[in-house]
Amino acid sequence: MANVNIKFNGKDYILSCDDGQEDSLKKLAKFLNNKYDELQSRLGNIGENKLLLITTIQLIDEHFELREKILSQKDKLDKLSSRFNEMKNLAIKYKDSKDNEIKNLNLDIDNFKKAIQENNELYEGMLDRTAKSLEKIIENTGSISKIQ
Repeated sequence: MANVNIKFNGKDYILSCDDGQEDSLKKLAKFLNNKYDELQSRLGNIGENKLLLITTIQLIDEHFELREKILSQKDKLDKLSSRFNEMKNLAIKYKDSKDNEIKNLNLDIDNFKKAIQENNELYEGMLDRTAKSLEKIIENTGSISKIQ
C-alpha cells in the first residue's frame, strides 16, 4: 500500500491506495477539490458537511447522466449493428442470387453452343448428301448424254 498526500479544502490529508494508483488518486482528489471549490464560490459558506453533500450529489448526478448517455449510445450501436447484419445478409443473398443467375446463363450458353454444334453437323451432313446427290445427277446426266 502506498500513502499519498492530498490537499482538499485547504487541508492536507494522507490517504492510502494500492501501489501504482498514486497518480490516479491525486487526479481524483484534485477533481473533487475543484468541484468543491466551484460550488463553494457559487453557494457561499454553507458549511463544509452540506457543501460536501451537494458536491457528492452533483458528481453522482453527472455520473448517472453520463451512464444514461452511454447506455443510449450502446443501444444505438446495437441497433446499427443489427441493421448492418441485415444489410450484410441481404447483400450475401443478392450475391448468391446473381451467382445462380450467372451459373444458369453459363449453362444456357453451353446448351446453345451444343445446339449450334449439332445443327452445324446436321447442316454439313445435309451439304454432303446434297453434294453427293448432285454428283449422281450430274453423272446420270452425263451418262444419258453419252447414250443419245
